[in-house]
Amino acid sequence: MDRKKIILIGFCGLMVGSALFTAINRRREPESPSHRRIDIPDSRFAPRQRPNFGENVARDYSNAIADAVEKVMPAVVVIRTQNLTEKRKLVALDPFGIYRGYQEVQEEHEGEGSGVIIDEMGHVLTSWHVIENAVGGEVILSDGTRMSATVVGFDKATDLAILKIKDEGTECPYVEFGDSDSVRVGDVAIAIGSPFSLQRTATVGHVSQKGRKVQILPYEDFIQTDAAINEGNSGGPLIDVEGRLIGINTAKKTDDQQKSVGIAFAVPVNLAVVVAKSIIEKGKHEWPWVGASFITVDQRLRKEVFGGAGVEISQVWNNTPAARAGLLPGAALLSVDGIKVESEQDVKRIMYNKAVGESVTFLLQITEKEQLEVELLLEEYPGLTG
Repeated sequence: MDRKKIILIGFCGLMVGSALFTAINRRREPESPSHRRIDIPDSRFAPRQRPNFGENVARDYSNAIADAVEKVMPAVVVIRTQNLTEKRKLVALDPFGIYRGYQEVQEEHEGEGSGVIIDEMGHVLTSWHVIENAVGGEVILSDGTRMSATVVGFDKATDLAILKIKDEGTECPYVEFGDSDSVRVGDVAIAIGSPFSLQRTATVGHVSQKGRKVQILPYEDFIQTDAAINEGNSGGPLIDVEGRLIGINTAKKTDDQQKSVGIAFAVPVNLAVVVAKSIIEKGKHEWPWVGASFITVDQRLRKEVFGGAGVEISQVWNNTPAARAGLLPGAALLSVDGIKVESEQDVKRIMYNKAVGESVTFLLQITEKEQLEVELLLEEYPGLTG
Protein backbone atom coordinates (compact mmCIF):
# COMPACT_ATOMS: atom_id res chain seq x y z
CA MET A 1 0.00 0.00 0.00
CA ASP A 2 1.20 3.48 -0.77
CA ARG A 3 2.78 5.29 2.23
CA LYS A 4 0.61 8.40 1.74
CA LYS A 5 -2.57 6.33 1.93
CA ILE A 6 -1.40 4.70 5.17
CA ILE A 7 -0.79 8.13 6.77
CA LEU A 8 -4.21 9.42 5.65
CA ILE A 9 -6.05 6.35 7.01
CA GLY A 10 -4.22 6.69 10.34
CA PHE A 11 -5.10 10.37 10.69
CA CYS A 12 -8.77 9.72 9.96
CA GLY A 13 -8.84 6.94 12.56
CA LEU A 14 -7.31 9.24 15.13
CA MET A 15 -9.97 11.90 14.54
CA VAL A 16 -12.84 9.37 14.82
CA GLY A 17 -11.43 7.97 18.05
CA SER A 18 -11.09 11.43 19.59
CA ALA A 19 -14.70 12.28 18.76
CA LEU A 20 -15.98 9.04 20.30
CA PHE A 21 -13.95 9.62 23.50
CA THR A 22 -15.35 13.16 23.93
CA ALA A 23 -18.95 12.02 23.38
CA ILE A 24 -18.64 9.24 26.00
CA ASN A 25 -17.20 11.64 28.65
CA ARG A 26 -19.95 14.22 28.09
CA ARG A 27 -22.64 11.61 28.72
CA ARG A 28 -21.00 10.72 32.04
CA GLU A 29 -20.82 14.37 33.35
CA PRO A 30 -23.84 15.59 35.48
CA GLU A 31 -25.79 18.59 34.20
CA SER A 32 -24.50 21.82 35.74
CA PRO A 33 -27.20 23.66 37.76
CA SER A 34 -25.69 27.03 36.73
CA HIS A 35 -27.04 26.50 33.22
CA ARG A 36 -30.62 25.79 34.25
CA ARG A 37 -33.12 28.23 32.80
CA ILE A 38 -35.55 30.03 35.10
CA ASP A 39 -38.79 30.77 33.34
CA ILE A 40 -39.87 34.33 34.16
CA PRO A 41 -42.94 35.69 32.39
CA ASP A 42 -42.26 38.55 30.02
CA SER A 43 -43.56 41.99 30.97
CA ARG A 44 -45.52 44.15 28.57
CA PHE A 45 -43.45 47.16 29.60
CA ALA A 46 -39.94 45.95 30.42
CA PRO A 47 -37.47 43.23 29.39
CA ARG A 48 -37.52 39.99 31.34
CA GLN A 49 -35.45 40.35 34.55
CA ARG A 50 -34.34 37.99 37.22
CA PRO A 51 -35.90 38.56 40.68
CA ASN A 52 -33.92 40.74 43.12
CA PHE A 53 -33.63 39.18 46.58
CA GLY A 54 -32.04 40.55 49.76
CA GLU A 55 -31.51 44.07 51.12
CA ASN A 56 -30.93 46.96 48.74
CA VAL A 57 -29.90 50.16 50.51
CA ALA A 58 -29.97 52.17 47.30
CA ARG A 59 -33.54 51.05 46.60
CA ASP A 60 -34.62 51.95 50.15
CA TYR A 61 -33.07 55.42 49.76
CA SER A 62 -34.76 55.87 46.39
CA ASN A 63 -38.13 54.83 47.81
CA ALA A 64 -37.75 57.26 50.73
CA ILE A 65 -37.10 60.16 48.35
CA ALA A 66 -40.00 59.22 46.07
CA ASP A 67 -42.37 58.78 49.03
CA ALA A 68 -41.43 62.19 50.45
CA VAL A 69 -41.99 63.93 47.12
CA GLU A 70 -45.29 62.12 46.56
CA LYS A 71 -46.47 63.16 50.03
CA VAL A 72 -45.73 66.87 49.55
CA MET A 73 -46.50 67.36 45.86
CA PRO A 74 -50.29 67.91 46.26
CA ALA A 75 -49.53 70.94 48.48
CA VAL A 76 -47.07 72.53 46.02
CA VAL A 77 -48.46 75.22 43.71
CA VAL A 78 -47.26 77.20 40.72
CA ILE A 79 -47.66 80.98 40.92
CA ARG A 80 -47.91 82.86 37.62
CA THR A 81 -47.90 86.64 37.63
CA GLN A 82 -48.19 89.61 35.31
CA ASN A 83 -45.65 92.16 36.46
CA LEU A 84 -45.08 95.84 35.74
CA THR A 85 -41.54 97.18 35.84
CA GLU A 86 -40.18 100.62 35.09
CA LYS A 87 -37.38 100.87 32.59
CA ARG A 88 -35.39 103.71 31.03
CA LYS A 89 -35.95 103.79 27.29
CA LEU A 90 -34.41 106.01 24.60
CA VAL A 91 -37.25 107.87 22.84
CA ALA A 92 -37.67 110.76 20.38
CA LEU A 93 -38.41 114.07 22.08
CA ASP A 94 -39.70 115.84 18.94
CA PRO A 95 -41.88 114.75 16.00
CA PHE A 96 -38.90 114.56 13.64
CA GLY A 97 -36.75 112.38 15.89
CA ILE A 98 -33.88 114.88 15.91
CA TYR A 99 -33.68 115.17 19.68
CA ARG A 100 -33.60 112.03 21.79
CA GLY A 101 -33.68 111.40 25.49
CA TYR A 102 -34.56 108.86 28.14
CA GLN A 103 -37.99 108.36 29.63
CA GLU A 104 -39.25 106.02 32.32
CA VAL A 105 -41.69 103.58 30.72
CA GLN A 106 -43.62 100.69 32.21
CA GLU A 107 -43.19 97.25 30.72
CA GLU A 108 -45.41 94.25 31.41
CA HIS A 109 -43.94 90.76 31.55
CA GLU A 110 -44.86 87.39 32.96
CA GLY A 111 -43.27 85.84 36.00
CA GLU A 112 -43.42 82.42 37.60
CA GLY A 113 -42.59 81.09 41.01
CA SER A 114 -43.64 78.44 43.47
CA GLY A 115 -45.47 78.19 46.76
CA VAL A 116 -46.72 75.66 49.27
CA ILE A 117 -50.12 75.37 50.96
CA ILE A 118 -49.69 75.46 54.74
CA ASP A 119 -53.25 74.90 56.03
CA GLU A 120 -56.62 73.51 54.99
CA MET A 121 -57.98 77.04 54.58
CA GLY A 122 -55.84 77.58 51.49
CA HIS A 123 -53.10 79.87 52.74
CA VAL A 124 -50.05 79.68 50.48
CA LEU A 125 -46.58 80.50 51.77
CA THR A 126 -44.22 81.86 49.12
CA SER A 127 -41.43 84.40 48.56
CA TRP A 128 -42.34 88.08 48.50
CA HIS A 129 -40.20 88.78 45.44
CA VAL A 130 -42.32 86.29 43.46
CA ILE A 131 -45.37 88.58 43.69
CA GLU A 132 -43.75 91.93 44.52
CA ASN A 133 -44.56 93.80 41.29
CA ALA A 134 -47.54 91.71 40.23
CA VAL A 135 -50.65 93.40 38.85
CA GLY A 136 -52.42 90.09 38.24
CA GLY A 137 -51.88 86.39 38.20
CA GLU A 138 -53.13 82.96 39.17
CA VAL A 139 -52.23 79.94 41.26
CA ILE A 140 -52.14 76.49 39.66
CA LEU A 141 -52.77 73.51 41.94
CA SER A 142 -51.11 70.12 41.55
CA ASP A 143 -54.14 68.73 39.69
CA GLY A 144 -54.00 71.56 37.16
CA THR A 145 -56.82 73.62 38.69
CA ARG A 146 -56.30 77.35 38.14
CA MET A 147 -57.41 79.68 40.90
CA SER A 148 -57.23 83.39 41.60
CA ALA A 149 -55.45 84.50 44.75
CA THR A 150 -55.46 87.45 47.12
CA VAL A 151 -52.43 88.79 48.95
CA VAL A 152 -52.89 88.48 52.72
CA GLY A 153 -49.62 90.17 53.61
CA PHE A 154 -45.85 90.05 53.33
CA ASP A 155 -42.63 90.62 55.22
CA LYS A 156 -39.73 92.19 53.33
CA ALA A 157 -37.14 91.39 55.99
CA THR A 158 -37.49 87.65 55.38
CA ASP A 159 -38.82 87.84 51.80
CA LEU A 160 -41.96 85.90 52.74
CA ALA A 161 -45.58 86.42 51.68
CA ILE A 162 -48.96 84.79 52.24
CA LEU A 163 -51.63 84.28 49.55
CA LYS A 164 -55.21 83.04 50.01
CA ILE A 165 -56.55 80.88 47.21
CA LYS A 166 -59.74 79.07 48.07
CA ASP A 167 -63.42 79.67 48.72
CA GLU A 168 -65.11 78.87 52.00
CA GLY A 169 -66.35 75.32 52.46
CA THR A 170 -63.57 73.49 50.63
CA GLU A 171 -60.41 71.94 52.00
CA CYS A 172 -56.91 72.05 50.56
CA PRO A 173 -54.06 69.56 50.92
CA TYR A 174 -51.34 71.09 53.03
CA VAL A 175 -47.77 70.40 54.04
CA GLU A 176 -46.56 68.98 57.35
CA PHE A 177 -44.10 71.17 59.25
CA GLY A 178 -40.69 69.89 60.31
CA ASP A 179 -38.27 71.40 62.83
CA SER A 180 -35.47 73.41 61.23
CA ASP A 181 -33.64 73.70 64.56
CA SER A 182 -33.14 69.91 64.64
CA VAL A 183 -31.99 69.71 61.00
CA ARG A 184 -28.33 68.69 60.81
CA VAL A 185 -25.64 69.56 58.30
CA GLY A 186 -25.48 66.60 55.93
CA ASP A 187 -29.19 65.74 56.13
CA VAL A 188 -30.88 65.01 52.81
CA ALA A 189 -32.82 68.02 51.47
CA ILE A 190 -35.34 67.96 48.61
CA ALA A 191 -36.35 71.14 46.76
CA ILE A 192 -39.61 71.26 44.82
CA GLY A 193 -40.67 74.01 42.46
CA SER A 194 -40.96 75.13 38.84
CA PRO A 195 -37.47 76.05 37.61
CA PHE A 196 -37.48 77.60 34.13
CA SER A 197 -41.26 76.89 33.92
CA LEU A 198 -40.69 73.14 34.35
CA GLN A 199 -43.53 72.64 36.80
CA ARG A 200 -43.26 70.48 39.93
CA THR A 201 -39.62 69.58 39.57
CA ALA A 202 -37.90 67.81 42.46
CA THR A 203 -34.15 68.08 43.05
CA VAL A 204 -32.21 66.25 45.75
CA GLY A 205 -29.21 67.40 47.73
CA HIS A 206 -28.08 67.92 51.30
CA VAL A 207 -28.11 70.57 53.98
CA SER A 208 -24.72 72.19 53.40
CA GLN A 209 -24.78 74.55 56.39
CA LYS A 210 -27.13 76.44 58.71
CA GLY A 211 -27.28 80.04 59.91
CA ARG A 212 -25.89 81.51 56.69
CA LYS A 213 -25.84 85.28 56.13
CA VAL A 214 -25.17 86.43 52.57
CA GLN A 215 -26.35 90.05 52.78
CA ILE A 216 -29.33 89.92 50.42
CA LEU A 217 -32.09 90.42 53.04
CA PRO A 218 -32.46 92.59 56.16
CA TYR A 219 -32.62 89.46 58.34
CA GLU A 220 -30.94 86.22 57.33
CA ASP A 221 -30.57 82.85 59.01
CA PHE A 222 -30.53 80.73 55.87
CA ILE A 223 -30.33 76.99 55.44
CA GLN A 224 -27.73 76.45 52.73
CA THR A 225 -28.29 73.49 50.41
CA ASP A 226 -26.74 72.02 47.30
CA ALA A 227 -30.14 70.88 46.00
CA ALA A 228 -30.51 72.67 42.66
CA ILE A 229 -32.66 75.82 42.98
CA ASN A 230 -33.11 77.99 39.92
CA GLU A 231 -35.42 80.69 38.58
CA GLY A 232 -38.97 79.57 39.34
CA ASN A 233 -38.03 77.59 42.47
CA SER A 234 -38.39 80.65 44.72
CA GLY A 235 -41.19 80.24 47.25
CA GLY A 236 -41.28 76.48 46.91
CA PRO A 237 -40.70 74.00 49.74
CA LEU A 238 -37.46 72.49 50.94
CA ILE A 239 -38.36 69.19 52.62
CA ASP A 240 -36.68 66.33 54.47
CA VAL A 241 -36.87 62.60 53.68
CA GLU A 242 -40.03 62.31 55.76
CA GLY A 243 -41.81 64.82 53.52
CA ARG A 244 -41.84 67.56 56.18
CA LEU A 245 -41.25 71.22 55.40
CA ILE A 246 -37.88 72.46 56.68
CA GLY A 247 -37.52 75.66 54.64
CA ILE A 248 -38.83 78.01 51.94
CA ASN A 249 -36.52 78.29 48.94
CA THR A 250 -35.70 81.93 48.53
CA ALA A 251 -32.43 82.65 46.77
CA LYS A 252 -29.28 81.38 45.13
CA LYS A 253 -25.83 82.79 44.75
CA THR A 254 -23.85 81.81 41.66
CA ASP A 255 -20.74 82.79 39.77
CA ASP A 256 -22.42 81.93 36.50
CA GLN A 257 -26.19 81.67 36.69
CA GLN A 258 -26.42 80.70 33.02
CA LYS A 259 -24.74 77.41 33.90
CA SER A 260 -27.09 76.86 36.86
CA VAL A 261 -24.13 76.21 39.12
CA GLY A 262 -24.64 77.76 42.52
CA ILE A 263 -25.38 77.66 46.19
CA ALA A 264 -29.02 77.73 47.24
CA PHE A 265 -30.64 79.16 50.36
CA ALA A 266 -33.91 78.68 52.20
CA VAL A 267 -35.65 80.47 55.07
CA PRO A 268 -35.86 78.00 58.02
CA VAL A 269 -39.38 76.71 58.58
CA ASN A 270 -39.43 77.62 62.29
CA LEU A 271 -39.00 81.29 61.39
CA ALA A 272 -41.26 81.03 58.33
CA VAL A 273 -44.14 79.59 60.39
CA VAL A 274 -43.95 82.41 62.96
CA VAL A 275 -43.96 85.01 60.17
CA ALA A 276 -46.81 83.25 58.35
CA LYS A 277 -49.02 83.02 61.45
CA SER A 278 -48.43 86.68 62.26
CA ILE A 279 -49.36 87.73 58.71
CA ILE A 280 -52.50 85.55 58.68
CA GLU A 281 -53.68 86.84 62.05
CA LYS A 282 -52.66 90.51 61.78
CA GLY A 283 -51.93 91.21 58.11
CA LYS A 284 -48.25 91.85 58.85
CA HIS A 285 -45.42 90.34 60.83
CA GLU A 286 -44.64 91.85 64.24
CA TRP A 287 -40.97 91.38 65.04
CA PRO A 288 -40.36 90.64 68.73
CA TRP A 289 -37.68 92.28 70.88
CA VAL A 290 -36.82 92.94 74.52
CA GLY A 291 -35.38 96.42 74.10
CA ALA A 292 -31.71 95.48 74.13
CA SER A 293 -28.98 94.87 71.60
CA PHE A 294 -26.24 92.28 71.83
CA ILE A 295 -22.69 91.74 70.61
CA THR A 296 -20.64 88.60 70.15
CA VAL A 297 -17.70 88.45 72.55
CA ASP A 298 -14.28 87.96 70.96
CA GLN A 299 -13.00 84.44 71.52
CA ARG A 300 -9.79 85.73 73.10
CA LEU A 301 -11.71 87.60 75.82
CA ARG A 302 -14.32 85.05 76.81
CA LYS A 303 -12.36 83.03 79.33
CA GLU A 304 -10.56 85.94 80.94
CA VAL A 305 -13.29 88.59 81.13
CA PHE A 306 -16.72 87.03 80.78
CA GLY A 307 -16.25 83.58 82.25
CA GLY A 308 -16.75 81.84 78.93
CA ALA A 309 -19.88 83.77 77.91
CA GLY A 310 -20.24 84.29 74.16
CA VAL A 311 -22.67 87.23 74.20
CA GLU A 312 -22.74 90.59 75.96
CA ILE A 313 -25.57 93.12 76.29
CA SER A 314 -24.32 96.20 74.47
CA GLN A 315 -27.25 98.61 74.84
CA VAL A 316 -30.59 98.87 76.66
CA TRP A 317 -33.39 101.22 75.56
CA ASN A 318 -35.62 103.09 78.00
CA ASN A 319 -39.17 101.97 78.70
CA THR A 320 -38.64 98.46 77.28
CA PRO A 321 -38.85 94.99 78.87
CA ALA A 322 -35.05 94.91 79.28
CA ALA A 323 -34.99 98.31 81.01
CA ARG A 324 -37.90 97.46 83.30
CA ALA A 325 -36.13 94.25 84.31
CA GLY A 326 -33.01 96.20 85.26
CA LEU A 327 -30.71 94.85 82.55
CA LEU A 328 -27.56 96.89 82.03
CA PRO A 329 -24.97 97.11 79.24
CA GLY A 330 -21.95 94.93 79.86
CA ALA A 331 -23.84 92.02 81.39
CA ALA A 332 -22.82 88.63 79.99
CA LEU A 333 -25.64 86.54 78.53
CA LEU A 334 -25.13 82.79 78.99
CA SER A 335 -28.36 81.29 77.67
CA VAL A 336 -31.84 82.07 76.35
CA ASP A 337 -34.67 79.71 77.29
CA GLY A 338 -32.10 77.25 78.56
CA ILE A 339 -30.21 77.19 75.25
CA LYS A 340 -26.57 78.23 75.42
CA VAL A 341 -25.84 81.19 73.15
CA GLU A 342 -22.48 81.68 71.47
CA SER A 343 -23.24 84.67 69.26
CA GLU A 344 -25.63 87.56 68.69
CA GLN A 345 -27.23 85.50 65.92
CA ASP A 346 -28.09 82.74 68.40
CA VAL A 347 -30.02 85.23 70.56
CA LYS A 348 -31.92 86.61 67.56
CA ARG A 349 -32.77 83.15 66.28
CA ILE A 350 -34.38 82.11 69.54
CA MET A 351 -36.33 85.36 69.95
CA TYR A 352 -37.41 85.61 66.30
CA ASN A 353 -38.82 82.09 66.44
CA LYS A 354 -41.32 83.43 68.97
CA ALA A 355 -44.27 85.79 68.64
CA VAL A 356 -44.97 89.13 70.26
CA GLY A 357 -46.63 88.52 73.64
CA GLU A 358 -44.59 85.41 74.42
CA SER A 359 -41.72 85.46 76.91
CA VAL A 360 -38.05 84.52 76.95
CA THR A 361 -35.80 83.69 79.86
CA PHE A 362 -32.27 85.14 80.02
CA LEU A 363 -29.53 83.66 82.20
CA LEU A 364 -27.04 86.44 82.98
CA GLN A 365 -23.56 86.37 84.51
CA ILE A 366 -23.64 89.34 86.91
CA THR A 367 -20.35 88.81 88.74
CA GLU A 368 -17.69 86.13 88.65
CA LYS A 369 -19.76 83.94 90.98
CA GLU A 370 -23.27 85.37 90.64
CA GLN A 371 -25.84 84.51 87.96
CA LEU A 372 -29.32 85.94 87.46
CA GLU A 373 -32.29 84.49 85.62
CA VAL A 374 -34.72 87.03 84.14
CA GLU A 375 -38.01 86.45 82.31
CA LEU A 376 -38.82 89.09 79.68
CA LEU A 377 -42.05 89.68 77.76
CA LEU A 378 -41.49 90.16 74.03
CA GLU A 379 -42.85 93.39 72.56
CA GLU A 380 -43.11 94.53 68.94
CA TYR A 381 -39.89 95.94 67.55
CA PRO A 382 -40.59 99.54 66.44
CA GLY A 383 -38.00 99.67 63.69
CA LEU A 384 -39.17 96.98 61.23
CA THR A 385 -42.31 97.46 59.13
CA GLY A 386 -43.51 95.40 56.19
